[in-house]
Amino acid sequence: MCWSRTQIGDRGACGATCVRCAAVARVMIVGGGCRGRQLAATLVSDRHAVRITTRAEEGRAAIERTGAECWVGTPDRLATLRGALDSVTILCWMLGAASGSEEELRALFTTRLEFFLTQAIDTTVRGFLYEARGTGVPADLLAEGERTVRRLTERSAIPVAVLTADPLDGAEWLAQAGAAVEALLTRA
Repeated sequence: MCWSRTQIGDRGACGATCVRCAAVARVMIVGGGCRGRQLAATLVSDRHAVRITTRAEEGRAAIERTGAECWVGTPDRLATLRGALDSVTILCWMLGAASGSEEELRALFTTRLEFFLTQAIDTTVRGFLYEARGTGVPADLLAEGERTVRRLTERSAIPVAVLTADPLDGAEWLAQAGAAVEALLTRA
Protein backbone atom coordinates (compact mmCIF):
# COMPACT_ATOMS: atom_id res chain seq x y z
CA MET A 1 0.00 0.00 0.00
CA CYS A 2 1.34 3.42 -0.93
CA TRP A 3 0.29 6.73 0.64
CA SER A 4 2.24 8.96 -1.72
CA ARG A 5 0.66 11.95 -3.44
CA THR A 6 -0.44 10.29 -6.69
CA GLN A 7 -3.77 9.54 -8.27
CA ILE A 8 -5.77 6.76 -6.65
CA GLY A 9 -4.96 3.50 -8.41
CA ASP A 10 -1.57 4.70 -9.74
CA ARG A 11 1.67 3.09 -8.68
CA GLY A 12 3.48 5.01 -5.96
CA ALA A 13 7.25 5.42 -5.68
CA CYS A 14 7.41 2.13 -3.77
CA GLY A 15 5.65 0.28 -6.61
CA ALA A 16 2.48 -0.43 -4.64
CA THR A 17 -0.95 0.64 -5.79
CA CYS A 18 -2.04 3.89 -4.22
CA VAL A 19 -5.23 3.25 -2.29
CA ARG A 20 -5.92 6.59 -0.66
CA CYS A 21 -4.34 9.87 -1.58
CA ALA A 22 -7.17 12.35 -1.42
CA ALA A 23 -6.12 14.58 1.47
CA VAL A 24 -2.75 16.30 1.29
CA ALA A 25 -3.00 18.35 4.48
CA ARG A 26 -5.29 18.77 7.44
CA VAL A 27 -6.40 22.34 7.96
CA MET A 28 -8.18 23.38 11.14
CA ILE A 29 -10.43 26.43 11.08
CA VAL A 30 -11.31 27.97 14.43
CA GLY A 31 -14.49 29.83 13.59
CA GLY A 32 -17.05 27.80 11.69
CA GLY A 33 -19.20 30.68 10.51
CA CYS A 34 -20.09 31.51 6.93
CA ARG A 35 -16.61 32.52 5.74
CA GLY A 36 -14.94 29.62 7.53
CA ARG A 37 -17.31 27.20 5.81
CA GLN A 38 -16.67 28.81 2.42
CA LEU A 39 -12.93 28.42 2.91
CA ALA A 40 -13.45 24.82 4.02
CA ALA A 41 -15.45 24.00 0.90
CA THR A 42 -12.67 25.42 -1.28
CA LEU A 43 -9.98 23.51 0.58
CA VAL A 44 -11.97 20.28 0.48
CA SER A 45 -12.39 20.70 -3.27
CA ASP A 46 -8.58 21.02 -3.42
CA ARG A 47 -8.42 17.64 -1.66
CA HIS A 48 -7.39 18.82 1.80
CA ALA A 49 -8.86 17.40 4.97
CA VAL A 50 -10.51 20.21 6.91
CA ARG A 51 -11.68 20.35 10.50
CA ILE A 52 -13.89 23.26 11.60
CA THR A 53 -14.77 24.18 15.14
CA THR A 54 -18.21 25.26 16.22
CA ARG A 55 -19.42 26.29 19.66
CA ALA A 56 -22.57 24.17 19.55
CA GLU A 57 -23.87 20.97 18.02
CA GLU A 58 -26.35 23.04 15.97
CA GLY A 59 -23.50 24.08 13.66
CA ARG A 60 -22.58 20.50 12.73
CA ALA A 61 -24.87 20.01 9.71
CA ALA A 62 -23.75 23.20 7.93
CA ILE A 63 -20.10 22.32 8.50
CA GLU A 64 -20.44 18.73 7.35
CA ARG A 65 -22.23 19.86 4.15
CA THR A 66 -18.92 21.48 3.13
CA GLY A 67 -17.18 18.11 3.38
CA ALA A 68 -15.29 19.19 6.49
CA GLU A 69 -15.09 17.40 9.82
CA CYS A 70 -16.94 19.15 12.64
CA TRP A 71 -15.37 19.62 16.07
CA VAL A 72 -17.57 21.00 18.83
CA GLY A 73 -15.40 23.24 20.97
CA THR A 74 -14.93 26.89 21.77
CA PRO A 75 -12.06 29.31 22.34
CA ASP A 76 -13.98 30.31 25.48
CA ARG A 77 -12.96 26.91 26.93
CA LEU A 78 -9.64 26.12 25.31
CA ALA A 79 -9.52 22.59 26.69
CA THR A 80 -12.41 21.76 24.32
CA LEU A 81 -10.10 22.53 21.37
CA ARG A 82 -6.89 20.80 22.44
CA GLY A 83 -7.80 17.44 20.89
CA ALA A 84 -8.82 19.16 17.67
CA LEU A 85 -5.16 19.95 16.98
CA ASP A 86 -4.33 16.27 16.36
CA SER A 87 -2.71 15.84 12.93
CA VAL A 88 -3.34 19.48 11.93
CA THR A 89 -0.83 21.07 9.56
CA ILE A 90 -2.31 24.55 9.13
CA LEU A 91 -4.26 26.29 11.89
CA CYS A 92 -6.60 29.16 10.95
CA TRP A 93 -7.86 31.62 13.59
CA MET A 94 -10.85 33.04 11.71
CA LEU A 95 -12.68 35.03 14.35
CA GLY A 96 -12.98 38.48 12.82
CA ALA A 97 -16.75 38.23 13.06
CA ALA A 98 -16.79 37.01 16.67
CA SER A 99 -19.36 38.51 18.98
CA GLY A 100 -19.49 39.00 22.71
CA SER A 101 -18.91 41.55 25.40
CA GLU A 102 -15.87 43.80 25.26
CA GLU A 103 -14.25 41.68 27.96
CA GLU A 104 -14.96 38.41 26.11
CA LEU A 105 -13.59 39.74 22.83
CA ARG A 106 -10.48 41.14 24.52
CA ALA A 107 -9.75 37.74 26.06
CA LEU A 108 -10.35 36.00 22.73
CA PHE A 109 -7.70 38.09 20.97
CA THR A 110 -5.21 38.29 23.83
CA THR A 111 -4.96 35.69 26.58
CA ARG A 112 -6.94 32.91 24.89
CA LEU A 113 -5.18 33.35 21.56
CA GLU A 114 -1.79 33.41 23.25
CA PHE A 115 -2.49 30.31 25.33
CA PHE A 116 -3.91 28.42 22.34
CA LEU A 117 -0.87 29.26 20.24
CA THR A 118 1.48 28.06 22.96
CA GLN A 119 -0.49 24.78 23.02
CA ALA A 120 -0.17 24.46 19.23
CA ILE A 121 3.62 24.71 19.33
CA ASP A 122 4.10 21.13 20.51
CA THR A 123 1.83 19.66 17.84
CA THR A 124 1.97 18.96 14.11
CA VAL A 125 0.93 22.56 13.30
CA ARG A 126 3.38 24.00 10.76
CA GLY A 127 1.56 27.16 9.71
CA PHE A 128 -0.87 29.70 11.17
CA LEU A 129 -3.40 31.89 9.34
CA TYR A 130 -4.76 34.85 11.29
CA GLU A 131 -7.80 36.88 10.21
CA ALA A 132 -6.76 40.48 10.92
CA ARG A 133 -9.84 42.20 9.61
CA GLY A 134 -13.38 41.63 10.72
CA THR A 135 -16.94 42.75 10.97
CA GLY A 136 -17.62 42.19 14.64
CA VAL A 137 -14.33 42.82 16.40
CA PRO A 138 -12.77 46.26 17.02
CA ALA A 139 -9.71 46.92 14.83
CA ASP A 140 -7.48 47.55 17.87
CA LEU A 141 -8.21 44.06 19.21
CA LEU A 142 -7.51 42.47 15.84
CA ALA A 143 -4.21 44.39 15.69
CA GLU A 144 -3.31 43.29 19.21
CA GLY A 145 -4.05 39.70 18.24
CA GLU A 146 -1.85 40.04 15.16
CA ARG A 147 1.07 41.28 17.29
CA THR A 148 0.62 38.29 19.60
CA VAL A 149 0.52 35.89 16.66
CA ARG A 150 3.64 37.36 15.06
CA ARG A 151 5.58 37.31 18.33
CA LEU A 152 4.75 33.70 19.18
CA THR A 153 5.07 32.26 15.69
CA GLU A 154 8.41 34.01 15.18
CA ARG A 155 9.72 32.67 18.48
CA SER A 156 8.64 29.15 17.51
CA ALA A 157 9.62 29.39 13.81
CA ILE A 158 6.06 28.67 12.64
CA PRO A 159 5.21 30.36 9.34
CA VAL A 160 2.34 32.83 9.60
CA ALA A 161 0.04 34.48 7.10
CA VAL A 162 -2.22 37.40 7.94
CA LEU A 163 -5.54 37.71 6.14
CA THR A 164 -6.26 41.39 5.50
CA ALA A 165 -8.96 41.18 2.82
CA ASP A 166 -12.23 42.95 3.52
CA PRO A 167 -14.59 40.25 4.82
CA LEU A 168 -17.49 42.06 3.12
CA ASP A 169 -15.85 41.34 -0.25
CA GLY A 170 -16.49 37.61 -0.17
CA ALA A 171 -14.67 36.74 -3.39
CA GLU A 172 -11.51 38.65 -2.48
CA TRP A 173 -11.56 37.32 1.09
CA LEU A 174 -11.90 33.73 -0.10
CA ALA A 175 -9.18 34.12 -2.75
CA GLN A 176 -6.75 35.63 -0.22
CA ALA A 177 -7.54 33.02 2.43
CA GLY A 178 -7.13 30.10 0.00
CA ALA A 179 -3.87 31.51 -1.37
CA ALA A 180 -2.57 32.03 2.17
CA VAL A 181 -3.26 28.41 3.14
CA GLU A 182 -1.55 27.15 -0.02
CA ALA A 183 1.45 29.44 0.61
CA LEU A 184 1.74 28.16 4.18
CA LEU A 185 1.64 24.59 2.93
CA THR A 186 4.59 25.20 0.63
CA ARG A 187 6.58 26.54 3.60
CA ALA A 188 5.40 23.92 6.12
